[in-house]
Amino acid sequence: MHFTLADLVTDITQNGAESGASLLELEVRESREPGGPAEFRFAVTDNGKGMTPEELKRATDPFVSDGIKHPHRKVGLGLPFLIQTAEQSGGGWDIKSEKGRGTRVSAWFDADNVDMPPVGDIPGMFRSILMFQGPREIDITRVRKNGTGDLDYRIRKTELAEALGDLEDTASLVLLNRYLRSLEADEDEDE
Repeated sequence: MHFTLADLVTDITQNGAESGASLLELEVRESREPGGPAEFRFAVTDNGKGMTPEELKRATDPFVSDGIKHPHRKVGLGLPFLIQTAEQSGGGWDIKSEKGRGTRVSAWFDADNVDMPPVGDIPGMFRSILMFQGPREIDITRVRKNGTGDLDYRIRKTELAEALGDLEDTASLVLLNRYLRSLEADEDEDE
């Protein structure tokens, strides 16, 4: 069960990391324009094994599992939960996949909709994703436009590993956590 959008994004991103991809890209955008609509949007793109149209149809069916990723499970709920959550919160979703070339999963949510889950811990989500095994490179783009605490930054796993060392080392993880949280800090908090 996903309690926050960060949980949902992590789950979908983990699918991409486990697809045999060497590159995983995540884009997370939030917008709240004065007097306008508020939206949370994300996209995960990988250059992994991809899916045929038939495989994609099965992946979006909650009552089907390939039995490989989780041999003990009879159902697969990642994409079905995404679809349900996006639709019930006034948003939508899109999945494009090509066998042997990769997959792009995107979803958007009406942030003012009463059924939208809380966003959750964005820096913690990024830390978890950067530790995924598999992709050599993980590229994260973050944009938040709300008129007061706007953010726009990009982080890359290889650059962080070069600066911090092994991202599984405890000291490196502490520094990574501080760095990610500093990127998300509102300007007002710095004053």
